[in-house]
Amino acid sequence: MLKSKSITLRPIRDADLDQLYTYHIDIDNRGDYFPRGILAQPTFRKQFQETGFWSKEDGMLVIVSPEDEILGHIEFFKTVNYLDEFELSYQVYAPEHRRKGIASEAVNLLVRYLFETKQVNRIRLVIHPDNLASRRLAEKCGFRHEGTARGAWYNRGSHQDVEIYAILHRDVIAS
Repeated sequence: MLKSKSITLRPIRDADLDQLYTYHIDIDNRGDYFPRGILAQPTFRKQFQETGFWSKEDGMLVIVSPEDEILGHIEFFKTVNYLDEFELSYQVYAPEHRRKGIASEAVNLLVRYLFETKQVNRIRLVIHPDNLASRRLAEKCGFRHEGTARGAWYNRGSHQDVEIYAILHRDVIAS
């Protein structure tokens, strides 16, 4: 488990699956900038049974309160084989928990953990240009804006631009 002052990142437990699947299929709660695809429940459960949503090149942790209430999730995954990087994705589920720094704390915890345990040089965030909250999070967490990937993301019926932010190992871990 990874802990900060107000949250813990922990592996997903079997007892979490029903609640997590309910969050997963609630696409209206995702907002305008989180991917809208869903998995069938048998596929969701099968992935958990096979990997626990954790492997060498990808993983998902739940973000929980000190009382172990599930607030959201954060995940990492390999982008493409020829790049030495992971990408992060995160979501705080309930609107009343957003804009309280929970996602920033989760990103900081996972970035440090990945750089301390994985042989990876960079971690990136892919953010819609209009997603001001995630852009602020990226800057607050030390990610640098690297550019715009034009028309790279298909969401809500159209191709959209995304902004690429990244942080390097040397930015986080002192040599």
